Amino acid sequence: MKKIIITAIGVAVLALMAVSCGNKNKKSAEAEAEAEAQEQAAEQVKQDSIKVEKKFSELAEEPIFDIVTNYGTIKVKLYADTPKHRENFAKLALGGFYDGTLFHRVINGFMIQGGDPLTKDPANADLFGTGGPGYTVPAEFVPAHRHKKGALAAARRGDAANPLKESSGSQFYIVQNEQTCAQLDGQYTVFGETVEGFEIIDKIAAVETDRRDRPVAQVKIINIKAE
Repeated sequence: MKKIIITAIGVAVLALMAVSCGNKNKKSAEAEAEAEAQEQAAEQVKQDSIKVEKKFSELAEEPIFDIVTNYGTIKVKLYADTPKHRENFAKLALGGFYDGTLFHRVINGFMIQGGDPLTKDPANADLFGTGGPGYTVPAEFVPAHRHKKGALAAARRGDAANPLKESSGSQFYIVQNEQTCAQLDGQYTVFGETVEGFEIIDKIAAVETDRRDRPVAQVKIINIKAE
């Protein structure tokens, strides 16, 4: 009887050891698969970055970009003498950062604003206007670049929280009314201008908005592409 009991216990111990080894092997395989997936993702990011850099290097000194929306296309030119903003906007656009974002703040007789990645998801509605790529861009004020109609400028946080007037990493606005936006000269970086599609700016500015200046019907940026 003792031999039978001992044998049974031995079998049970061996079974537990086998299960334990199996679990370890499973966890090891899962860890290896996760590490491989992370390595592949990192490599993809690297390759995407290389592609964007290559595309950027091929751009003209003052490149033209098409802001394609569901209301039509606004064609803008980026200024060479605001290089940090030019490079930032161009690389975000070339990388598809703006695809599917919204013009989330629209004030008729003033300007239209977009570029917040949070606007891709309606669940983030309460946070619209607060998103970005996680960094800011140093101000580049050029006296010659004023808030004329169609001017492309960088949004930013207020002076109290942002005394250096650094620009949002991705949010921008386009001037609809030169007179009402003149007060912004020297306060917000103007880094480009509209060359075609002024009527699209007016069309977007005229949409119905709620009390927070958000369009009732989505004004979507389908993509921003270089010419």
